[in-house]
Amino acid sequence: MTLEKLYEKFLLAYYQKHFPQLNPRASQIFWALDKGEKQFLPKMQSDVTLSHGEDVLIIDAKFYSSTMQNHFGTKKFHSHNLYQIFTYVKNKSATLKNSNVSGLLMYARTDEIFQPAESYEMSGNKIGVKTLDLNKNFSEIAAQLNLVVGENFS
Repeated sequence: MTLEKLYEKFLLAYYQKHFPQLNPRASQIFWALDKGEKQFLPKMQSDVTLSHGEDVLIIDAKFYSSTMQNHFGTKKFHSHNLYQIFTYVKNKSATLKNSNVSGLLMYARTDEIFQPAESYEMSGNKIGVKTLDLNKNFSEIAAQLNLVVGENFS
């Protein structure tokens, strides 16, 4: 198993064990098509989806050697990751009409100086980018993961 897959499975298992009331699962997200054949569209699979009442949080786990990309000398988030989480959130929102759907890119911390901790409002949905410092003892890792729940569920 790759480190990337292990990281995804760790996040899901943590939330399943500590927050079963949020129904943690790796769920398929369906395309909100107005028309057209879905057979040619790629599957969308979340790493972790948490839900309680009308609140839904889709977490996409990212395990890279660099959390940022260099774009003409300027540090930027990986565009394909933002496009991916945005697509997940907008399609999930379209299928759950009266829900509050948010997305979070959860990067494993690297040794880079800048560690993302941002939150945006995009087309009516919250999209966050965070890092999880796995170089801490487990109680500190748990506190970081618990904070994600506290920030997204009341």
